[in-house]
Amino acid sequence: MRKTVLRLGGAMMTVACLALAGSPAALAEDAVRLFSAGSLKAALTVVSKEFETRQRIRVEATFGPSGILKQRLETGEAADLFTSANMDHPRALNEAGLASSVQAFARNQLCALARPQLAITPETMLDRLLDPGVRVGTSTPKADPAGDYTWQLFDKAEAVRPGSAEALKAKALQLSGAADSPKPPEGRTAYGWALEQNLADVYLTYCTNARLAVAEVPDLKIVAVPEQLAVGAVYGLAVMNKGDTARGKALADYIQSPAGIAILERHGFSRP
Repeated sequence: MRKTVLRLGGAMMTVACLALAGSPAALAEDAVRLFSAGSLKAALTVVSKEFETRQRIRVEATFGPSGILKQRLETGEAADLFTSANMDHPRALNEAGLASSVQAFARNQLCALARPQLAITPETMLDRLLDPGVRVGTSTPKADPAGDYTWQLFDKAEAVRPGSAEALKAKALQLSGAADSPKPPEGRTAYGWALEQNLADVYLTYCTNARLAVAEVPDLKIVAVPEQLAVGAVYGLAVMNKGDTARGKALADYIQSPAGIAILERHGFSRP
């Protein structure tokens, strides 16, 4: 039996993940070091296990807000591969000479995750978000692309109803994505936990995150964002120049292989 060490986002806790028992071949002693957006944790944990089984290379993954991980890489921390919930961060590392092989590999969408008591539909979403009595949870802009995408949604609302962008940004409760954000218990999503703890009435997050939250708290409901407010997220990866580029490229190739894409699609992501 073998183990994979994962450093998780937020508190960056280290946990052990059991791999397949009875495998005759030993894993390589050195690991491929992955820095990855937290919204990819469920999917890339599965991808990493399959990669280990096939390539016999251990994966050491650090999951967290993409903006914070980018800052850590900029200040000298070493990784072999970086996967981000946007294209801006991999491109910035590339322009700084820290990364290469920047590629888009997945897409996501924003959804509204709502408590069961909140009456909200795609048609009434903007009204409900603007309602002074409705608490709107978001991630943190700049630290986490999910927050940046949500601010783009607010800017789109401005074209539908003047004054909406300022009002929504002022009332938004930035409950995740920052170093000092409230920390959910281990194994819980920030979104399902925040609504369960009555910290917000509705949470704007990735649709993939909303699916995971409903698996934790089945009473929660996912509401599609109406077309005039819809915001899509493009995920990018970059092989880091400071790390082992061969290992980083091997994992990047596997993520983008038919097997890796199938895992991403099963978790709700789509092709770029």
